[in-house]
Order: sequence, then C-alpha cells, then structure tokens
Amino acid sequence: MSLLDRFSLGEGFKKYFEISAAFDEGSRNAVFGIRHEVYCEELGFEPVRPDRRETDDYDRHSLHCLMRTASEPQVLVGCNRLVLARPEDPDYPLPFERTCAATLNRSIIDPARQPRGAIAEVSRLAVRAQYRRRKGETKAAVALSDEDFGTQNQPRFPYIPIGLYLAIVAMAKREGIETLFVLTEPRLAEHFSKLGVKITQIGGPVEHRGIRIPSMMDVDGIIKGLRFFVKPIWRVIEAQVDAGYATPGRPSFRNTLQGA
Repeated sequence: MSLLDRFSLGEGFKKYFEISAAFDEGSRNAVFGIRHEVYCEELGFEPVRPDRRETDDYDRHSLHCLMRTASEPQVLVGCNRLVLARPEDPDYPLPFERTCAATLNRSIIDPARQPRGAIAEVSRLAVRAQYRRRKGETKAAVALSDEDFGTQNQPRFPYIPIGLYLAIVAMAKREGIETLFVLTEPRLAEHFSKLGVKITQIGGPVEHRGIRIPSMMDVDGIIKGLRFFVKPIWRVIEAQVDAGYATPGRPSFRNTLQGA
C-alpha cells in the first residue's frame, strides 16, 4: 500500500463495503441473524435459537450497525452494537460492569459514578466466517493481529473490523456519548495505537470467551487522534452513519427500543 493508497482508504472502503445504522426492523433482524450465525452456530458461545436470531436483554437499550458489501447483490458482512446505559435506571449495569465487577480498578474510573447518559459499551461485534480470512480466525467472532496491517514493504488495512469500530464511534458521537467501554483482546490497544486510537486498561483480565481486558476510550479523543491516513475512512463511515440518522422515516432511538 503506497502513501497515496493510504490517503485513499476512504475510497477503498466505499468500493467494497457500506455500513449503516440498523434502525429499521429488517436491518436489526439482519444483525441478530449474523450474531446467531457467528455466536451460536459457528462458535457455540450461545445456544441455537429456533428463530435463528441471537438477542439478549441489552438489545432493548442498544443501537446497532450493519456492514454489507457495496456491490450488488449486497451480502451481509458483519455487525456491532452500542449498549447504552439507562439514565432512568442508574443502578442497571452495562454488561462489562457485571462481567468485570471483581477486577475493575475504580481508582482509574468508576463507571457507576459516571453520568449514565454519557457512557456506553461496545459489544457483540461479529463478522461472518467467509470474511474472517486468517488461519484460525474462524474460532473468534472477529480479531485483529499484526498480519492485518501487513509489513513495511507490503502494508495492508483491516477494513472490516476497523470499519465496524469506527461506525460505533460515529453513532456514539451522534448520541452524545463521551466514554466507550469495551472488553478487548489483550493486544487490541497495541493494534489500535497504529491508528492513533488510545485504549486505556481499567482493570485486570477476565475470562469471557477467552481472556479479555476491561478498557475505555474517549470518543472525542478517538476522533481527534486518528492518524492522517485513517481520517478518509473515518469521514466516509461517519457520512454513511449520519445518512441513516437523516433519512426520513427512520425511528428515533426510543422508538427503536420499543420495537426491539
């Protein structure tokens, strides 16, 4: 990937993929279907459901994004979820607050003391098997490794996982979220630093479908800190997400919850 190619990451993304906020019922069902395919049928993390839709109680207070191929006929690629806290029920925890209750370092940040309307969690990121091309990656819902970025002589860019994360950041920005929490693989912070994204560990590791690290990201800090070559893909993804918010007939967040 030449220097010029890096500046064309946005065009490269548009050539192969598109991503949107999954506000309508059809898109949300596509998200739940991908999750069932990956988490239930392939990985066995969750039981197989008769309706082939993997859902949980947090989906009633979440926003979702959906990635498809750009070319026709469009094929579903992957999805991600933004779990919002419940300001009307401040004692209702985000998923990681339960999973990591014993390992959080509350001297770094205490999620329970944060304004609940300003925090959210990234979860249920899933990519269909045919797009998880690396050897061994079919045993994880999605992953990042040094291979995804190539070498100095043959650089590459992991459009799919980075696109799904950036879409959630764009949605968080639209929702007024300031801090994102996420359970990460141990080396995710190192990989994200290549993009200019700072991930801060906020507790000890836990066993949750593999070893995971409770971490946090500042939404404004992510956007401002993106490296120059990443900004074009950010602008494309932000525009695609914003289009979903601007489309007439799209339900508001609260209406979306009522239909979940």
